[in-house]
Amino acid sequence: MAQGSTDGGSGAGSVAGCAAPPALVLASASPRRRELLSRLGVTTFTVASADIDETPRPRENPRDYARRMAREKALASMPGEAFVLAGDTVVAAGLRILPKAEDEATARSCLALLSGRRHRVLSAVALRAPDGSLRERLSETVVRFKPLSTPEVEAYVAGYEWHGKAGGYAIQGSAEGLIAWISGSHSGVVGLPLFETRALLKAAGFAIA
Repeated sequence: MAQGSTDGGSGAGSVAGCAAPPALVLASASPRRRELLSRLGVTTFTVASADIDETPRPRENPRDYARRMAREKALASMPGEAFVLAGDTVVAAGLRILPKAEDEATARSCLALLSGRRHRVLSAVALRAPDGSLRERLSETVVRFKPLSTPEVEAYVAGYEWHGKAGGYAIQGSAEGLIAWISGSHSGVVGLPLFETRALLKAAGFAIA
């Protein structure tokens, strides 16, 4: 399990006579989730990616899969006196869970499936508190691509933004110009739903504005 820290550093030590507040661990190596978390004013945290099996179970629906992945990442990462925040984002066409695109053929296949139709992006977040309690939230966003022409698909594939992205696209890149309509959480589609994340942190007693 690789570990590191954000540019925010490790933070100030405890004040004389007062214990330092519990630290926060982000159970994700995603630079997108790190950047999104910082938008909430949380700039000091440790990064510790969770090594888990991400294979969907037989007949597992997208909602349950997203929730399970976030929960397992939170439980697998760095036990100890810290808050552990984990997330998982799933792109679903009906009950079909689209893969993370690791090659051009998969990216083209995903874009062909999503062209001109609505799909759902399910972004789950889980927070394990220092006392071991676990809180979970799920964001569901509906996205519709315009009908994509072959030149549009090829231009997008050539830009390589799809690599490693669920559903073969990244909304924070040039794909946003191909999206006709969105209802829900833009940050959830990027990878970390900020409304749900903030609510979890506050409910657990983590210091956040």
